[in-house]
Amino acid sequence: MQDQIVDAHMHLWDLEKIRYPWLTPPLPVGVTGDVSAIARPYLLDDYLRDAGGPGRIAKVVHVEAGANPADSLAETRWLQGIADTRGFPQAIVAHAELNSPTVAALLEQHAAHPNVRGIRQILNWHPDPQKTYTPRDLLTDAAWEKGFGLLRKHGFSFDLQIYPAQMPAAARLASRHPDVQFVLNHTGMPVDRDASGRQAWRTGMQALAQQPNVAVKISGLAMLDWQWSLESLRPFVLQTIELFGSDRCLFASNFPVDRLFGSFARQYGAYESLVAALSETERAKMFVTNAARIYRI
Repeated sequence: MQDQIVDAHMHLWDLEKIRYPWLTPPLPVGVTGDVSAIARPYLLDDYLRDAGGPGRIAKVVHVEAGANPADSLAETRWLQGIADTRGFPQAIVAHAELNSPTVAALLEQHAAHPNVRGIRQILNWHPDPQKTYTPRDLLTDAAWEKGFGLLRKHGFSFDLQIYPAQMPAAARLASRHPDVQFVLNHTGMPVDRDASGRQAWRTGMQALAQQPNVAVKISGLAMLDWQWSLESLRPFVLQTIELFGSDRCLFASNFPVDRLFGSFARQYGAYESLVAALSETERAKMFVTNAARIYRI
């Protein structure tokens, strides 16, 4: 068991300060199901209590939490204020709509905050209205890619949240932008679990793994597998490590979202059990040093 971990993907929110449409009634029903249990403020002390305290958590990467796009900068300011007084989060992945005509100015404003390391704009598109996050697939949008090209100016990484069917296009995007660090979120979100869905996930993960500038967070599997077990996680965790190698895999909690499906200790315990046969060096990379290196913390 790792004495300390770097959590590569977590969230905080204060619903009294910033608007989060997906946490505001009437609550939408998506791939995570009923989110009413987490539709309340979740602050740093709440996270540290769930995670086992600062003795367990060395550093964290805060990923934008689905705020109203108009509140993107307010979220960054709020988080930087917490970091300035409490030390956490050490890295911030901010939100920006890269297809917005004003995105250049927003990126400049995010970059003025010392803990901002990257950008996420959720790109999950699916023909099933209950599974899609976006009305169209922005990976095919030239205006979106033009905005994406601005990340390089600030040295920003990009947190890539997509579904398996989008992975071939994302791999081509990564090949066109070799100087941008991509971090695939939530083990590639294998939302379709039938035979063809699993094959699409494996094929897409292979395509992304061929791009040296793509790393992957092993996280979020519980969102798509509400009654998960060690055995149901096993193929996704181990195949991801096989494809990307221990230098490009990062374990992460996705708390408090994944708290809907089990405690922090249970989920990290499952990850630690699944990689117990790997070397101490390999485990340390995936639980600690890869996230610190990629997010420069």
